Amino acid sequence: MLIQSSGLSKVKDSVREKIFLGNEPNAELIAILAVYFVQGILGLSRLAISFFLKDELLLSPVQVSALLGIAFLPWMIKPAFGFISDGLPIFGYRRRPYLILSGILGTVSWVSLATIVHTTWAATIAITLSSLSVALSDVIVDSLVIERARNESQAKAGSLQSLCWGISAIGGLITAYFSGLLLQHFTTRTVFWITALFPLIVSGVAWLIAESPISKNAKDSNDTNSLTIKHQLGQLRQALSQKTIWLPTLFIFIWQATPNADSAFFYFSTNELHFEPEFLGRVHLVTSFASLAGVWIFQRFLKGIPFRVIFAWSTVISSMLGMTMLLLVTHTNRLLGIDDHWFSLGDSLVLSVMGKIAFMQVMVLAARLCPSGVEATLFALLMSVFNLAGTFSHALGALITYWLGITATNFDLLWLLVLITNLSTLLPLPFVNWLPAAEEKNQTAKDEKQGFLPDLMSELIISTPESEVVD
Repeated sequence: MLIQSSGLSKVKDSVREKIFLGNEPNAELIAILAVYFVQGILGLSRLAISFFLKDELLLSPVQVSALLGIAFLPWMIKPAFGFISDGLPIFGYRRRPYLILSGILGTVSWVSLATIVHTTWAATIAITLSSLSVALSDVIVDSLVIERARNESQAKAGSLQSLCWGISAIGGLITAYFSGLLLQHFTTRTVFWITALFPLIVSGVAWLIAESPISKNAKDSNDTNSLTIKHQLGQLRQALSQKTIWLPTLFIFIWQATPNADSAFFYFSTNELHFEPEFLGRVHLVTSFASLAGVWIFQRFLKGIPFRVIFAWSTVISSMLGMTMLLLVTHTNRLLGIDDHWFSLGDSLVLSVMGKIAFMQVMVLAARLCPSGVEATLFALLMSVFNLAGTFSHALGALITYWLGITATNFDLLWLLVLITNLSTLLPLPFVNWLPAAEEKNQTAKDEKQGFLPDLMSELIISTPESEVVD
């Protein structure tokens, strides 16, 4: 009996080892994973927001693009949230109160969308607050992960970050299809009510975070923290002054800031092609799996290719594939005997794979750019630049959409918008030499062994705000 009990215990330990990738499943780990899961599952309202802005507030594609650009603002100032939580503890705590606050803020924003939001400005404020809620919780939980990862053994390096990314990905996959299915049976405001429940999980699990209060009389400790922050700022300033860092960062901005036609195409797909919410949810599910496939393809076949080569080829191929959208907006696919639904699914699948390959390359480049001692701060800053470029992309897309006279019912020049946006993706090519040379990519192997690369994967895939419309 004792032998059986011992054997059963070993089996349980083995199962626990596989599920949690070697991490001890204590209360704080459960809390961290719960926050990442909520970040993934909040995609439940992705389509509801798009239909709410389009059908209930009657906003044009230009207005939607501008609104989404504003909603991205909290993601541009993520480093500031880290400095605030470190320098301004609430009741002596640096992490727990901010997680509670972010959860409450998220619930309030979603409840507002479900009840009192009836104007464009109110919707802008509510959606931006929901974005702020996720960005704040993301910064806090990332800091917790980094603190725990520092104590990992060499054998388990990167396992915690990979576990967090996996949990968020599961949440995203669960909601990818249901985001459309729910809209088939319920109103957008009902979906907002359902979404409002999830941020409360963040506030609830915040109490499980193991954190000791800061002593009120710890003046020396506060002075030390102040010196540490000053030291980090000095390191950050020194890093950004290096040409080998700011030139690739500028390339990433140019690469990401080219205009897009997402909002206009969402209106076209729902008004002209009559795509139902359930089908749009199916498209999101397909693109989610395609994104995972892109990650696998990159890790399996493309990880060793030089930055300049893979950025150049991925840009050219993505631009060429994006041109296939012209077949859909001109209804040429029907002349070829291809149904709109099947064409859209196939097109979204291939473009998602290519997009994720490019994003993974950004992740590897970020790992290469971040010097030791200021990794987390500089990476947060790089992601802020990345998100700022995304906002710029929405703004440019909205401006071109306005110039072409594209509205919720007029898509005569949508083909020209698609043509312009796809050709504009080629603009960064003349600056590809700003990226590190081939031999410099060898440094990334060291980052991967140290567990920093999986952390960047988690940060990029979880934190980067996704478009609210069908790609």
